[in-house]
Amino acid sequence: MSSNSDNTTILAENKVLILYILTRIQSDIKQDDLLKIINLINGINYFDFKQILSDLIDSNLVGTYTKDEEPVIRITSEGKNAFALTKDVLPGIIKLKADSVFQKVFPNIEEESSISAEFIPKSENNYTVKCKIVENNETIFEVKSFVGSRDRAKRIIDNWNNNATKIYPKMLNLLLNEEENKEKPIAWIVMGFLVLYIKL
Repeated sequence: MSSNSDNTTILAENKVLILYILTRIQSDIKQDDLLKIINLINGINYFDFKQILSDLIDSNLVGTYTKDEEPVIRITSEGKNAFALTKDVLPGIIKLKADSVFQKVFPNIEEESSISAEFIPKSENNYTVKCKIVENNETIFEVKSFVGSRDRAKRIIDNWNNNATKIYPKMLNLLLNEEENKEKPIAWIVMGFLVLYIKL
C-alpha cells in the first residue's frame, strides 16, 4: 500500500517538476533537452519521462507543435495555472536542486540549439544539407547546400557546427558588401549554397 502511495507521490512530484522547469524556460524547448535537465535533477529515466510528458500533453498542460521542422514543447496557460495550484507538492530541496541545475545547464542547451545542421538524402548521390542559426526561438539565418555524397554532407555539417560563428559573419559580409560582391560575384556560389532565409 505504501509502495503505491510512494509511486503516486513521485509521479506527482515529477509532473510538477516538469511544469516548474517549463515555467522557468517560458519558451519552446525540445523534449530531449528537457529530459537532460530533468534527468540531472532527479535521475528520471527516458521511459518514465516520456510517459509523464505524454500525460501532461494529453491534459493540455503542455503543448507540442512543430517549429522550423522540429517538434518542440511549451507550457500552456492551463499548465501555468496547474503549476500555481500544485507547486507546494514540489519539496524545497528538489526545487533548490532544480534551480541550480537549470542555471548551469540551460544556457548550454540554448547555445547548442542556436546552431544546428542536418542533411536529407534525396538519392544515393544527392543530399540536401540545412544549416541555420536560431536566436530567441526565431531563425535568423538559414542556408541550404546540395552535395553529391554523404561524406561531403557530413563534412559541411561538422564544419558548420564547429565554425558557424566564423562562417556566418563571412557570408553576411559577402551579401552586404557590394564592392566585394562586384569583385567576386559568384565566388561563394561555387560552394553550392542557396540562401533560404536571412533576418537582418
